[in-house]
Amino acid sequence: MKIFTGVIFCSLVLGVSSESWYSFFKEAVQGAWDLSRAYWDQQVANHQHSDQYFYARGNYDASKRGPGGIWAAKVISLARDSLQGLFNRYYFGSSSRGLEDLQAKRKAEEWGRSGRDPNHFRPSDLPKEY
Repeated sequence: MKIFTGVIFCSLVLGVSSESWYSFFKEAVQGAWDLSRAYWDQQVANHQHSDQYFYARGNYDASKRGPGGIWAAKVISLARDSLQGLFNRYYFGSSSRGLEDLQAKRKAEEWGRSGRDPNHFRPSDLPKEY
C-alpha cells in the first residue's frame, strides 16, 4: 500500500501523464523484480564476500529500467536498511562492524544505481553464472 501511495504521489508531483504513470509503475515493478532476482542469486551462490557485488548488480539492473526502477531500488534499499538496522540493534546492540557493512552496502547500491559496472565488486572466484 505504501509503495502504491508513493507511486501516486510521485506521479502527481512530477506531473506525469497516465501513459508515463503506467510506464513508471511498470519500471518500478520490473526494478523490484531485478532486486529480488539479485537477492535470490546471492542466496543460491552462498559465496563469501559477494554481497556488495549482488547489491550493485541488483541496483544496476533496476536502474536500467528507467526512473521507476531507480525509485524502486531506492525505496527497497532504504526499507531493507531500516529493517536490518532495527534487527541488529534489537539482537546485537550497536556494533561498528554493522556500520561498516551498511556503508559498504550503500556504496555498492549507489554504484549500481549510477549505471557503473557492478563487476567492480565481483569476487574473482565467484562462478561465471552470476
